[in-house]
Amino acid sequence: MAKLTIDGIEVEVPDGSTVIQACEAAGVEIPRFCYHERLSIAGNCRMCLVEIEKMPPKPVASCGQPVADGMVVHTDTEMVRRGRRGVMEFLLINHPLDCPICDQGGECDLQDEAVSYGRDYSRYTEDKRSVAQPDWGPLVKTTMTRCIHCTRCVRFITEVAGVAELGATFRGENMEIGTYVQKALSSELSANIIDLCPVGALTSKPYAFVARPWELRKTDSVDVLDALGSSIRVDARGAEVLRILPRLNDEINEEWLGDKSRFAMDGLKRRRLDRPWLRENGKLRPASWEEAFTAIAARMKAAAPEKIGALAGDLADVESMLALKEFMAALGSANIDCRTDGAVFDTSRRAFYLFNTTIAGIEEADALLIIGSNPRHEAPVLNARLRKRWLAGGFQAGLIGPARELTYKYEHLGEGPEAIQALLDGRHGFAEILKAAKKPMLILGAGALARPDGAAIHAAAWRLAAQFNMLNAGWHGFNLLHHAAARAGALDLGFLPGAGGLDAKAMLGGGAEVLWLLGVDVPAVRDIPAGSFVIYQGHHGDVGAARADVILPGAAYTEKDGTYVNTEGRVQEGYIAVKPPGEAREDWRILRAVSAWLGHALPYDTLEELRAHLQAHYPVFAAGFRRFAGTDAAGPAGAGALGTEPFAPVFANYYQTDVISRASPTMAACVAAHSPALAEAAE
Repeated sequence: MAKLTIDGIEVEVPDGSTVIQACEAAGVEIPRFCYHERLSIAGNCRMCLVEIEKMPPKPVASCGQPVADGMVVHTDTEMVRRGRRGVMEFLLINHPLDCPICDQGGECDLQDEAVSYGRDYSRYTEDKRSVAQPDWGPLVKTTMTRCIHCTRCVRFITEVAGVAELGATFRGENMEIGTYVQKALSSELSANIIDLCPVGALTSKPYAFVARPWELRKTDSVDVLDALGSSIRVDARGAEVLRILPRLNDEINEEWLGDKSRFAMDGLKRRRLDRPWLRENGKLRPASWEEAFTAIAARMKAAAPEKIGALAGDLADVESMLALKEFMAALGSANIDCRTDGAVFDTSRRAFYLFNTTIAGIEEADALLIIGSNPRHEAPVLNARLRKRWLAGGFQAGLIGPARELTYKYEHLGEGPEAIQALLDGRHGFAEILKAAKKPMLILGAGALARPDGAAIHAAAWRLAAQFNMLNAGWHGFNLLHHAAARAGALDLGFLPGAGGLDAKAMLGGGAEVLWLLGVDVPAVRDIPAGSFVIYQGHHGDVGAARADVILPGAAYTEKDGTYVNTEGRVQEGYIAVKPPGEAREDWRILRAVSAWLGHALPYDTLEELRAHLQAHYPVFAAGFRRFAGTDAAGPAGAGALGTEPFAPVFANYYQTDVISRASPTMAACVAAHSPALAEAAE
């Protein structure tokens, strides 16, 4: 540790830290444009100047200056002020005066620093340079005349996203940041450069000229478009969500967010269900809530309890799934399931179906085995964490499944389960890497369990973890990576068939005469036999609504307070940002009303009562997050032999995986922009 003095404040920081980091530790704010704590040091804006005693009498860039024991730093001397004013004057030589029409206005670092260090006049009379505006795809709007060459975007795309598509061409005044060959950015994390840009050179293309930041109502929430549960902020004006931004959370998403999670929000106002519908004579017609409830009650009372079933979709919140489960139990039905994709899970222990290493724990691992998963598409922010660990060195990865560009080097071990058996038998060289590792980890994709041999794959993956020292008192290296936000919470609730109950495949195949779909929009819904009476409760007119006999309009994740459990078992709450459209209501309230209509009223009338009931009956939702130990090597029950079919991708493409993203014009534009890559991936 090094001790130094900053503006009279003594501070102690780790050796190898920079002066700007020491200033932050001392609570002293240093202006900067190019420096970012999660990117490599560039040192090219020179805004972070400080004065250091016993060094040459000139300002020093604090972002690139290592600390030394006994160093004395001054951050507000006349020399420093003159230096920063000079830097600001240079930065503004070519920057256009278009703040009134710039989308960065009101939240622009350059504006903020110009107030402190800028002049109210310029000594330069030369013409400002003009730069062409390249097209980087449907997400990022470029106005490169405003660019100050901080290179944050270049460093992020290269270092964090792992797709080296941006760089600088030419030199001096002719220098430009671009993609070399004009093309759309292909990274699933590309829009994070909008947040990183300290000026208005890179802004959100879908959000262009929509609103100013002071017009927006900001609500903290949780992302549900993958199972990571990234922390987000929902910005709304009136009844419309205008943008979604990431929030800082070092335990989950750091400060990054996937492009789908950020931009699919325009799907929230398209193809929405805003009133009940009832099918008569083969056609859906608008109906009142009373008519819908009456039709539901008539069919449910006419059906035997064992012929009534319910399925929970991938975006459902815990409260609505609990209400649906208890509603089915009140009717005497054990036919409930959340595994609409057919995946098999052993839920006898929570560690069997969670990401036990934790997302932040990835940085402790020294070896990785991926089975049947493509983290880059299923959880792009988690994939960036894996790349971060790989860049740190001493980390080797292996992949069983289709070969994919994962942004880090890995050894391709095979396409199917036979590679798992080869590792168990010690017939593959990667087994030696796993044996030598001190903290190896395994990521099993949930999609790999949605096959006839899913249970056998689950058991074999656990045996791999036990065999290669992934399960011990200080480390749990077995991880199941979900791709559905509702899945871990549903498994915690036990939203699975009871004794003698039907599973999802049987119910979708016609085993249930009355089938309740809570946001279920899987392709198999289209094939439900005509004899089944289908009730669809959801917020978008998609596959489920097209097959339904009764439609009950629910609320999307931005329109309700809801609890979600991410893939590592972390219980989080999302909050209402806007009200549901039309007559749509929160899902648990709809179920409470239906249960009362049928004479089986659920025992809660408010959200607070429901959550108290939830925590009383399922203590895991009140226990808080904890990291698992892996000392028990007894694995999940897995009957049958491993198959020979290769693992298949879970998603046809990253951008359209749920009802919200399928309704999004922006996501459709992304698919069109990346169609060559997506077509190659599909092959």
